[in-house]
Amino acid sequence: MTTVAKSPDQLREENERRLREIVEKTGKTPAELYAERETRIRDAIELRQPDRAPVIMAGSYFAARYAGLTASSVYYDPAAYKEAVKKTALDFEPDLIRGAAGASAGSALAILDAKQTAWPGGTLPPDVTHQFIEGEYMKGDEYDLFLADPTDFTLRYYLPRTLGAAAPLAQLPPVMGMAGYGLTGIIEVFLRPEFREMGEKLVAAAREQEKWRQVMSTLEEEMAAIGFPQLLGGAGVGGSPFDAISDFYRGMRGSMLDMYRRPEKLLAACDKILEMRLARGVPVDPTKARGPQLAFMPLHRGAESFMSKSQFEKFYWPSLKRTIVAATDLGYVAMPFFEGHFGDRLEYLLELPKGKVVCHFEHTDMARAKAVLGGHLCIMGNVPSSILQIGSPQEVEEYCKKLIEACGEGGGFILTHGSSIDEAKPANVKAMVDSVKKYGW
Repeated sequence: MTTVAKSPDQLREENERRLREIVEKTGKTPAELYAERETRIRDAIELRQPDRAPVIMAGSYFAARYAGLTASSVYYDPAAYKEAVKKTALDFEPDLIRGAAGASAGSALAILDAKQTAWPGGTLPPDVTHQFIEGEYMKGDEYDLFLADPTDFTLRYYLPRTLGAAAPLAQLPPVMGMAGYGLTGIIEVFLRPEFREMGEKLVAAAREQEKWRQVMSTLEEEMAAIGFPQLLGGAGVGGSPFDAISDFYRGMRGSMLDMYRRPEKLLAACDKILEMRLARGVPVDPTKARGPQLAFMPLHRGAESFMSKSQFEKFYWPSLKRTIVAATDLGYVAMPFFEGHFGDRLEYLLELPKGKVVCHFEHTDMARAKAVLGGHLCIMGNVPSSILQIGSPQEVEEYCKKLIEACGEGGGFILTHGSSIDEAKPANVKAMVDSVKKYGW
């Protein structure tokens, strides 16, 4: 199943030909195939027994490489990358595919001098997947500044530290100090050369990002036109507030120390982030919704390897629970991705709304997850990335068969990979997808 690099037009022609083959083979239109897949996924989410177990796969960098592109196409060639995602869907025929891995134009990241991301074709070689660069972008003694005015702190401290182009913002006076004067008290600062240069860079980056967004914004619609639901993610009210502090502001080291040194400040910051997210949450528009609107939530620090159960109860679960419930109240299907092991904290998930959440597990024992959550929440997982990378198709099929037997009875189960498939063998991914068509009925 190896391929060679092709242009967007060549990929588009191949995709159109492949779609005609699928329609001829199945005797169904793309709209009928979409409805069939969407119904299968909805039945699993809402704890009904579908006709067979659904299977979901990520497009991401796997799709780019499968189509003969480099990982950098996600950031620099969105037209070709879109065709690569469609090719992956048409060749593997999952029930749903998750699309873009990158959320920005590489050229915009370069102009902004982004410090928190290393990306292919920019600060990394073209075929190396992106990396998140963690750091203490908020110091331990700056909690009071953040809590007093998160917007001001983000503008004058966080952005100058994470974007080289935004460094002049550190020279601005406090935002609240402008009350009563508007811009007249500080407007002259924008005459300084560094601010004029910053303005030019922000405009240039915005133009690059808009060009990228215009191309990528039609991906969901184009996928639906060929019969596939797609998971784009990012909806709802965000993910875990603790992760927001740990990932972006304090870093893992800082947030872990804060649980001991300044726990009340850490909890107050989590509450502040949650309040702000809840205030700006937007409900699903039923007139525009196409299938279940999934709110993807990657969760990082709440796993057993990062904090104890008592710390989970204090620092992680209360704000995460409110986040997930808020997303479902807005009409979304929350899809938290529990990275790492969550085996000793599965019972907490019984507090979530029945039939409105999909729990994606990376390493958690799926049989135990089914035993605890079956009949209350849909579970999704968890073919290991390792077996998809270095195993054989036969090993993948056998693993999936056991997973389906352990979790498929009675519905409420979706088969997918545990984590990234960026380095997976195409034959192994095909074996995973095909396993539900062989054993999942």
